[in-house]
Amino acid sequence: MRIALSLIALLSPFGCAFPTLAQPNTTIEQTFADSLTALPKEDLGVSGGFYVPAYSSVAMSQGKLRVDFSVTLSVHNASETQPLVVRRIAYFDTAGKQLESYLKAPVALKPLATVSIFIPTDDVRGGTGANFLVDWAATGEIAEPVVEALMVGGVANAHYAFISQGRPTRTVSKK
Repeated sequence: MRIALSLIALLSPFGCAFPTLAQPNTTIEQTFADSLTALPKEDLGVSGGFYVPAYSSVAMSQGKLRVDFSVTLSVHNASETQPLVVRRIAYFDTAGKQLESYLKAPVALKPLATVSIFIPTDDVRGGTGANFLVDWAATGEIAEPVVEALMVGGVANAHYAFISQGRPTRTVSKK
């Protein structure tokens, strides 16, 4: 009986026929209304982007076991004084196919505010090489945003959590 229960607990993450889609019913604008402000009217003279590796699944035990992870992508405005315009947040799978686009239009983050995207554990569409692209802009010089993904998951009594920091995809520059 214990062996059967252990196997069920171990294999249950793999038994989902239809993965839950990431944040299907709410938008960033709804979920993070308190973190947002009006888009600046001035020209956005500074821009940049980040590539953020994410791991919705990881091979373990010499490749014989797959462990699934939830993923939380966070975009932090590191400026104390200026809004940060987020132009794009897109999620891609291991093959580079875009799975989700989380913004219909740019949003502006208040100083020191954060928005995040949550991918549940049972949404394994991203695979072992999932990633996000985040594009941002500002009206002038600004502290570079902090963009990272937090992965959390486990198998049996072992739990794992790790962070993947975003890497700039292009030089931050003026137009």
